[in-house]
Amino acid sequence: MKFEFISNKKTTRNKRLILYAFLTILLSFFQMIGLGIIAIDGITPDLLLILTVWIALREGRFVGMLSGFFIGYFFDLISLDTPGTNALAKVIVAFIAGMLYKEGKENLILGSFRFLIYVFACAVINNMIYFTLRIKLVDFTFQAFILKYALAFSFYTTVFAIFPMLFASSTKGDRGF
Repeated sequence: MKFEFISNKKTTRNKRLILYAFLTILLSFFQMIGLGIIAIDGITPDLLLILTVWIALREGRFVGMLSGFFIGYFFDLISLDTPGTNALAKVIVAFIAGMLYKEGKENLILGSFRFLIYVFACAVINNMIYFTLRIKLVDFTFQAFILKYALAFSFYTTVFAIFPMLFASSTKGDRGF
């Protein structure tokens, strides 16, 4: 009987990993094609960052970092971005979010406002890393860089993180702040 429980738990985790892979592909293409219609002055939410933080908070640091690398590298490849820029940023973000992982408390975190705070903090870090590697800093003042690339992108991403937070709070019934 105990063996079935362990086996069933492993099967459930494998199904989640397959779902994460499917979501990565779906969100990557939506990130490239669909988000242009909701862009505000060139600012779009980073749906893959939300997925990376979700995985790290749900599965732990190691799985989160592996997922962050593959999510970032896959997006680098399909978007023809410099290989490794998104991958590096997502791995670091997954490492930080994974430190906040608490076994048995996943749904309490994912279904609460703490998830939004974590997404915002991780988005700031992700954007600072990614945009530092991608843009010429001499073209911007430090204040403009922080306001646009660190805060505006992060805030817009956090607004979209409300949807998975509501999903998590409604599906499990575990609510908490």
